[in-house]
Amino acid sequence: MNRLAEKIKKAFKDKRVAVIGDVVADQFLNGTISRVSREAPVFIIKHEETETLPGGAANAAANVAALGGAPVLIGVIGNDENGRALLNALVQKNVDDSQVLTAPGFSTTTKVRVIGGQPYSTKKQVIRIDYENRREIEKEMCGQLLAGLKNAAANAGAIVLSDYNYGVAFPELIETAKHICQKRSIPLVVDSRFRLEQFTGATTATPNQEEVEQLLGKPFETADCDALRRRLKFASLLITLGGRGMVLAENGKPPLAIPAVGSDQPLDVTGAGDTVIAAYALGLAAGLNYAEAASVANHAGSIVVMKRGTAVAAIDELVESLTEPVEDASAAANEG
Repeated sequence: MNRLAEKIKKAFKDKRVAVIGDVVADQFLNGTISRVSREAPVFIIKHEETETLPGGAANAAANVAALGGAPVLIGVIGNDENGRALLNALVQKNVDDSQVLTAPGFSTTTKVRVIGGQPYSTKKQVIRIDYENRREIEKEMCGQLLAGLKNAAANAGAIVLSDYNYGVAFPELIETAKHICQKRSIPLVVDSRFRLEQFTGATTATPNQEEVEQLLGKPFETADCDALRRRLKFASLLITLGGRGMVLAENGKPPLAIPAVGSDQPLDVTGAGDTVIAAYALGLAAGLNYAEAASVANHAGSIVVMKRGTAVAAIDELVESLTEPVEDASAAANEG
């Protein structure tokens, strides 16, 4: 067995990770296309089933659990049907939801994907409808989130902060997370939709190419990696490049290109970023260096993009992927 694969199989088991951020219900409405409507040039889909899965920060936590870790999720949902369905999904995914708050008057942010196709054909996403909570988190709820973070992080090996810009990552929470991580010498790993500059001083982050280019104000080049890392005052920066793999910028080292593994034709990229940050943070919590953790995250991401819907990478799948003959990324990490 590959050394890194053997290492994570033991080190990931029951490793505690606190995951705080914007909790999302990912819903999939599955059906069969019957005909074209006479009312408008659109398909009529006969509904068959609706599945609710953890999304956003909840998906990151579900991936930590699937990889053998022990996630504690901190976030806010509404007292509504989608929130209850999400809590049920978290239980099924073995995620500790004891720190997930139910807020009166708050609606659970829900992303509805309508999946349809002809009978006996492969079903595909037809449209996505987002129901975003726009109610601000009240002061009392902010205090409860801070208390939940402190409680969950007391014996965690890492903190993941998943920011989808729905309000959980407020300034005091960001500063509290940084303070806890500095005091306990554990990594704070950030995933933020276009607000990464507000997390200056965290340990590391996993932005995608689009987010990095928004920060740079120009097309991405590998030479920009370390300058951006220094600007954000991170110890490392892991930039995901889709089918071109990843680039890791680490203090005191040249940028490390991590080639993509697996198929270059992804089936579905839904939630892949949540998988990447989960595997990366769990790797750092388990004592891997940045390059090793990035390699693990690269393999985990390659697994979920070959699954439909919001998916997770299981520890056995990850071990198998790391053990396969083509080991460009993990070999580079093992040498790092």
